[in-house]
Amino acid sequence: MTNDGIPFPDVFHELLELGPVHVFAGSLIGETLVEDRLARNLDDLRKIVLGLTERGVHVRFEKENLTFTGEDSPMSHLLLSVMGAFAQFERDLIRERQREGIALAKQREGAYVGRKHSLSPVQAKEVCRRVALGESKTKLAEELRISRQTLYRYVAGAGH
Repeated sequence: MTNDGIPFPDVFHELLELGPVHVFAGSLIGETLVEDRLARNLDDLRKIVLGLTERGVHVRFEKENLTFTGEDSPMSHLLLSVMGAFAQFERDLIRERQREGIALAKQREGAYVGRKHSLSPVQAKEVCRRVALGESKTKLAEELRISRQTLYRYVAGAGH
């Protein structure tokens, strides 16, 4: 996500529509800010960098002082892989610690109760009833200020 909450794929499509541009992770380019975290994992990072460079985009990682232009050396690819692998390893460790913390908290009574439900049981039953009557799920979700995905979970019975 960007600081404006725009998913990265949308930002990249916008960048590619501009033609040949330079992308600096963590920097402002014209009016487009690309965050430090460019990808979810190593495979995504490689695909994004390759996809951008194939379209004439120069990708520069300021902190690591790496630039990718499409005419990169084997050493550049190695460094990108190492950088991405470390980032993925770090993220995996964070997730593992989070899971362990949640498991420990669940063992303590009331320490981990999870997220508050978006709808009360009465609202959930009403949503199911209205969907069964054929009302638009999109309009119901907007009315209740929940996402359509959340509404679908309630209709499926997983949300309550």
